Amino acid sequence: MKTKQNTAIFWAILSAAPYAISIPVSKILLKEIPPTMMASLLYLGAGIGMSIIWFVRSKKDKLKSELNLTKKEMPYTVGMVLINIVAAVFLMIGLDMTTSSTASLLSNFEIVATSVIALLSFKEAISKRLWFAIGLITVASILLSVKDLSNVSFSFGSFFILLGTICWGFENNFTRKLSVKDPLEIVIIKGFGSGLGSLILAFIVKQTATNVGYIIATLALGFVAYGLSIYLYIYAQRYLGAAKTSTYYAIAPFIGVVLSFILFFEIPKAPFFIALLIMLIGTYFASAEGKGSEAKDY
Repeated sequence: MKTKQNTAIFWAILSAAPYAISIPVSKILLKEIPPTMMASLLYLGAGIGMSIIWFVRSKKDKLKSELNLTKKEMPYTVGMVLINIVAAVFLMIGLDMTTSSTASLLSNFEIVATSVIALLSFKEAISKRLWFAIGLITVASILLSVKDLSNVSFSFGSFFILLGTICWGFENNFTRKLSVKDPLEIVIIKGFGSGLGSLILAFIVKQTATNVGYIIATLALGFVAYGLSIYLYIYAQRYLGAAKTSTYYAIAPFIGVVLSFILFFEIPKAPFFIALLIMLIGTYFASAEGKGSEAKDY
């Protein structure tokens, strides 16, 4: 079990790298692709890319060892798809209204949402160390969300990003219930289900795009940052649980911050760096909490 846990930790950390590039690169693509359409294309890219991998694997007869989804998992599957639609749209709206570095760092609030929901809804244990980490990450998120400290006004962009992370907190816990099934099948359903749902929404609100180059680039980003990332994340959840997997995944926002500095030459104000320090400490305690403890199956 210990070897499997260590492997799962490796998958969780590895899954963070592809996702880390999604926020800064999406910020560039948002110049031509509206937020709702962006959310759709990212998930469709994941669905298309992982379908190709599924086809290759099926030819090599490597799918027999994985369990397929059944009617029993239907509520969690439907919930996963619907929440993903809302979460991705919220993230893209927020990203369009704030800086890439702030959006990257705020995405760490997903740890808080995932852990609290795992406790309240699925009875996953949360240690004192993880509660301390949750408190630090929450404080840092509040600092990042305040637009003007003098009159405590909040940034709408940050607000939408936090809403997205809360949605993904629910989605992570739903996905946890499906993690014993074939991760490839889960990602394909998530990609096409959430992608087509967002696409319908994009046409309803008239947020479409015609720039073929940007559309192809967004689909490719979706395959790497959403498809491959989610695939590895689900594997990790099998042995770590939703709360602990999200703590190891927390390296992604910091990679995103570094990429944002490089791509956009962003020079944040002092509150950002204070929040960054608090977030780093909180993430350290969150990830250290997972070491030496095993996830339970519920």
